[in-house]
Amino acid sequence: MAATEVPESPARPRFNRFTLLFAPLVLLAGVIALFVFTSGAGLNVTPAAPIETVQFGRTVLSPGRIELSLRNTSPQEIRVAQVNVNDAIWPYTISPGPAISRLGSATLTLEYPWVQGEAYEISILSANSIAFGTSIDVATETAHRSGGTLWSFTLIGIYVGLIPIVLGMFWLPLLRQLGPRAIAFLMAATVGLLVYLGIDATSEALELGGVLGGAFQGTGLVGIGIVGTWLLLDTISRRQRSIKQSESGQRMSLALVIAAGIGLHNLGEGLAIGAAYAVGAASLGTFLVIGFIIQNITEGLGIVVPLAKGRPSMQSLALLGFIGGAPAIVGTWIGGLIYSQPLSVLFLAIGAGAVFQVAFEIARQSIWKDASARQAPAVTFAGVLAGMLILYVTGVAIK
Repeated sequence: MAATEVPESPARPRFNRFTLLFAPLVLLAGVIALFVFTSGAGLNVTPAAPIETVQFGRTVLSPGRIELSLRNTSPQEIRVAQVNVNDAIWPYTISPGPAISRLGSATLTLEYPWVQGEAYEISILSANSIAFGTSIDVATETAHRSGGTLWSFTLIGIYVGLIPIVLGMFWLPLLRQLGPRAIAFLMAATVGLLVYLGIDATSEALELGGVLGGAFQGTGLVGIGIVGTWLLLDTISRRQRSIKQSESGQRMSLALVIAAGIGLHNLGEGLAIGAAYAVGAASLGTFLVIGFIIQNITEGLGIVVPLAKGRPSMQSLALLGFIGGAPAIVGTWIGGLIYSQPLSVLFLAIGAGAVFQVAFEIARQSIWKDASARQAPAVTFAGVLAGMLILYVTGVAIK
């Protein structure tokens, strides 16, 4: 019996796909238009008072002058009407003009005889008599973009990132003399260090994100940075595990992941230091440099712990130190010479997501996988707690 051929159905026009794709969007636009033109379905959706918010950006101090960068993060246009400095009305100029459109920016200039080391409170009033305030805790002349400034920020990044991490890696010969339990303890301590760094970076990112204003959605930026970085590093780690490697190769891969995570975190640290100098808080910037130098020596130790059983080459160790420390230099460049609050929030969140993912990767590959570590849960507990306490005590001493 011959097979009966089923006639092919005529091909559907290709434009049907576009119709199916855009029809819901067109209908949605119609619903929004209906809601707007009917005054919110008959309700009075106009706020009783104007909703106005302003984000303060870079503050530049030069002899006899203060420049403030403003961004309008409110739903409507804002018009600057008055400026007060330490409760005194002060003349000003504003460019491109006093009216700032939504998400628009302006530069406000005050010819003001500020005094080195003094504190200043600056308040801006809108045409609707809504006040927005910012402060200069310690007035000092702002570093301008130049070759000398770039070199200074580079040196700060070296002091904060490269030097302490390399010094921490000098403990590698000592690690080779330790037993399995001591190595398990140090791996757990590394996890504790990274978890603490992640919590600290998340807290800073959320705090900074809270002052961004609703339009930039600081909390959303933090979530994107943490989740996106976690997934990216997890993808890279999974690809590395799919490649057959020797035991020494696996240890080096883990060390590279740790260095990359710490490097992304140090990018956020450099950003914070550069931003402190950019907004005129030189004393805060100096304080942050000293604090991070003390803290980061433990990060160098964390990078080389997986290599305690191997004999890595000097080139490999140099690469690990560069990956872990050099991003601090880039962070100081961005924070000090560009300074953007949304970018600061995103980079801090990226650093947090990186160290969280690396902490999980270490725990999965070197603690949960290691039989000796699983049989000594007290060692793991003590190591994680010790790593977190080290950074906590360091913070108490320097903050």
